[in-house]
Amino acid sequence: MKRYRYFIKGQVQGVGFRPFIYKSALDFKLAGFVKNDINGVEIEAEAQQKDIELFEESLRFKLPPLARIDDIQKTEIEPLLKKGFAIIQSSDDSKTSYKSALIPPDTATCQECLADIKDEKNRKYHNYFATNCTNCGPRYSIIKTVPYDRKNTSMQKFKMCRSCEEEYNNPLNRRYHAQPISCNNCGPALSLFRGDKKVDIAQKEIIQKVASLIEEGNILAIKGIGGFHIICDATNDEAVKKLREFKHRPTKPFAIMCKDLEQIKALAYVNEKEEQLLTCKEAPIVILKKLTCQNNVKISHFLAPNIDRIGCFLPYTALHHLLFVHLQNPIVATSANLGDEPIIINAENIFKKLPFVDFTLDFDRDIINGVDDSLVQVVEGKTQILRLARGYAPKVIKLPFKSEKKILAVGANAKNSIAFAMDDNIIFSPHIGDLDSMEAFGFFERTIETFKRFYDFEPDIIVHDRHPNYETTKWAKKQNKELVEVQHHLAHIYACKAEFGLRGDYLGFSFDGTGYGDEGTLWGGEVFVGDKRKYSFKPVKLLGGEKAIKEPRRVALSMLFDKLSLEEVLKLELDLVKSFLLVEIKMLHQSYVKNLNAPKSSSVGRLFDAVASFSGIAQRVSYEGESGLLCESFYDKNIEKCFDYTIDNGVIDIKIAEYMLKNKPDKKELNSMFINTLVKIIVDISKREKLEVILSGGVFQNKTLLELTCQELKQEKIKYYFQQETATNDGGIALGQLYCVFQKE
Repeated sequence: MKRYRYFIKGQVQGVGFRPFIYKSALDFKLAGFVKNDINGVEIEAEAQQKDIELFEESLRFKLPPLARIDDIQKTEIEPLLKKGFAIIQSSDDSKTSYKSALIPPDTATCQECLADIKDEKNRKYHNYFATNCTNCGPRYSIIKTVPYDRKNTSMQKFKMCRSCEEEYNNPLNRRYHAQPISCNNCGPALSLFRGDKKVDIAQKEIIQKVASLIEEGNILAIKGIGGFHIICDATNDEAVKKLREFKHRPTKPFAIMCKDLEQIKALAYVNEKEEQLLTCKEAPIVILKKLTCQNNVKISHFLAPNIDRIGCFLPYTALHHLLFVHLQNPIVATSANLGDEPIIINAENIFKKLPFVDFTLDFDRDIINGVDDSLVQVVEGKTQILRLARGYAPKVIKLPFKSEKKILAVGANAKNSIAFAMDDNIIFSPHIGDLDSMEAFGFFERTIETFKRFYDFEPDIIVHDRHPNYETTKWAKKQNKELVEVQHHLAHIYACKAEFGLRGDYLGFSFDGTGYGDEGTLWGGEVFVGDKRKYSFKPVKLLGGEKAIKEPRRVALSMLFDKLSLEEVLKLELDLVKSFLLVEIKMLHQSYVKNLNAPKSSSVGRLFDAVASFSGIAQRVSYEGESGLLCESFYDKNIEKCFDYTIDNGVIDIKIAEYMLKNKPDKKELNSMFINTLVKIIVDISKREKLEVILSGGVFQNKTLLELTCQELKQEKIKYYFQQETATNDGGIALGQLYCVFQKE
């Protein structure tokens, strides 16, 4: 007989790992035990050597769907010659230097749980909105600390009924130690509010009533896993228009939740990879191309105006599925918040902050950690993450070495997320958001405290952006810790290197909207050879500073001032010139000439703005990236022309204004030429430098640009990388900051 002790690290708590071990022990006639501890799972297994080997094979190839093993430490110990295998109580050794058990993300309700609520003989049939098991349901959103036991979650206050307790304590049941287990007799209950007044209605009638309210054109707040959605009928123009007015969101697209895959396919093109993403356990919002002629379902044209894309996702909780028993139309399902504030996680703040909501559907299982919906798209048959959140995060990236120090990276100011390094793990938080409000910054600080609590983590080093006015930078400088500063665009490159475990020199294209460069300059169109910035786009003056980010016409006007006198500009018959008052143009010309509130920027994002303005598709924008989406919607694959450009002493100068002044291109021609030109520049520099290529930064969320670039690089047999498991936009900055520190050590 042989006996071994195993210490297993990875995603092994709250995912059905212990019952899996228990069943394997029965299958292979093992004696011993399995238990959670604050660092993972400990197993002792005793059997004949051949049975031990079969058990170890099951660890490699037959794990539960949500489990992942990152490390196994195996030690042979003395046999005890006892029979029986047990799951024993989690240990909580406070003497351990730090906790390292990984926190699993929330996942969509599994097919077995959905079958329960569809089975007339099941006690959960058609009425239990919070059903879950060890293979699905809330995790991160309800956890206070590790180990992941019920007492450490927001389910602590709910005492299990006898039926639930029997399932919970049966190692052969899929709900064994499913910490959120409950039912109508012992679990969370629904409440419906009109305004802030509770509606007197029976539990079994609430969901059907909510469906009726949506069909009648009301705007509702409905609690999900990680926060509230604001919901209305996606086919109702008046309801969608009202929602836009109330949220002060003129054109930014709304995502829609559809009843099933067939309904999505009636609205948008769905390829095989997109279908896999829509139906996977993470259940993200997937950006799809709209059908030119929608079949059967006529969604409101106010959902995603002026662009050819629509974000769709499927129901991912039992509550959503039960709601669609009574609903036929898709619904708008957008995060419940105001402006740049974080997602709302309790009904009291819905009443306080969103008074336009007609009705609120709440339940009394608290959300401990708010988390938004994830957002993805498919590029070249691969997933591209636009927002890393529910289902995907917290995310762990394994390092090929161990960090001697605990390091915290605080990320950027926009699309913020944070990252921790300890031992051989980088632990990446879900999306936090833009830190432009006190509420958002408070969420940032709470998220840091949450992860510190999870892992008894106190950083030795804090890594931050170079920008002195980022809230993250100012916070880092107040912490009395060793600080490391990483330049924003280099962090984009290192985020991609981190995901693929790359070391050494690469040719890195880092294109985004803005970032702090050397000596206070604004970068955003940078090309690195290794860590050295070798190429950059010719800077353009941003007339009015930050106002230029909201008004593409100011960027285009600046380009005209670079070529023409004020009088010559005033004579031009261009929409962008006509959009200004005479006095405004004169003032902006003075700003240009005297460099008054006219910082220079090399940003490719601002070049997209200029092209959108020149082509007359956007003189003002209401959300980040709108110009890029509009330009993309006018791309014509049959147009192969490019702008002239030069690369002189590392400065890339695209002759956009010169072309505009000599020609009268239509919208499709101008926008197609610009995207083609960016692709050609990337390929030309790649052929010149003869290095493998990294593509990172928010501009590469432009699907057309990224796909064309990949196709051309592939044709030239140049190897390239773009992020697929982490956000290519500023959501990936914290990851890049951490990895950059390691590479420089």
